Amino acid sequence: MRGILLAGGSGTRLLPLTTINSKQLLPVYDKPLVYYPLSVLMLAGMREILIITSNLHHDSFRALLGDGSHLGLDIRYAYQNEPRGIAEALLIGRDFAGDEDVCLILGDNIFYGHGLPAILREAASTVDGCTVFGYPVSDPERYGVAVLDQEGRLTDIQEKPAAPSSNLAVTGLYLYSNDVLGHVEKISPSGRGELEITDVNRLLIKEDRARLVQLGRGVAWLDAGTHDSLLEASQYVQVLQKRQGLQIACLEETAFRMGYISMGQLGKLADRLSAGSEYGRHVRSLVRV
Repeated sequence: MRGILLAGGSGTRLLPLTTINSKQLLPVYDKPLVYYPLSVLMLAGMREILIITSNLHHDSFRALLGDGSHLGLDIRYAYQNEPRGIAEALLIGRDFAGDEDVCLILGDNIFYGHGLPAILREAASTVDGCTVFGYPVSDPERYGVAVLDQEGRLTDIQEKPAAPSSNLAVTGLYLYSNDVLGHVEKISPSGRGELEITDVNRLLIKEDRARLVQLGRGVAWLDAGTHDSLLEASQYVQVLQKRQGLQIACLEETAFRMGYISMGQLGKLADRLSAGSEYGRHVRSLVRV
């Protein structure tokens, strides 16, 4: 399975912060927002990753992440210069996917939980059509909401319903079989002129090829797409890191623990980081001579 990270869009909800910056390069506590979804793909076992961004911010992403080889990854780049919808990422990424299945993650979504990697790997190994991930929220009317039958099977997805059928919001994390990537060509732009990922997922629901995995206790999901949620995400990361003495979404540590790089390579990465930052000191603490 290959990963697609959608980091395009204009970030209008975060203006004026995004006037000259990409939303996914804004800080969430001590690291860029893009580190969080990228680490999720890495923890799920993906090493070939396509980052979709705009021409305007391409150089900044490449300066930050390069080709990924220092992390044992193969990172490539593609462009979405206008907001044409999440589903367009599947069209943009079809050549990159080749014959592989795809995990699509939105660049402003943060997932954290000790059991999350196992959940993702199991879901990736059994995907047939699409797998979406539901998360219980107190305000489901703000999200796409999963509709389930009495057996817990996914029967529909409601977009921001006035009377939600459940409290399960559909997160910005999707798994797709390679053979259904072309389903995007079967949908038409919505009233706002975008190719909606919900329309793709509904096609697969009608084909009885859509599955919902519920993310419950032990897993946190944050959508850092507004000023308030960006601040809340930073506070969440700060509290966890301070209390537990760990680093969330440390790419160097993730690459090492996944076996993507060696201890020697980790040491070289530590040498590049300033010992004056907590992040740099953490990476250095992992190195054993």
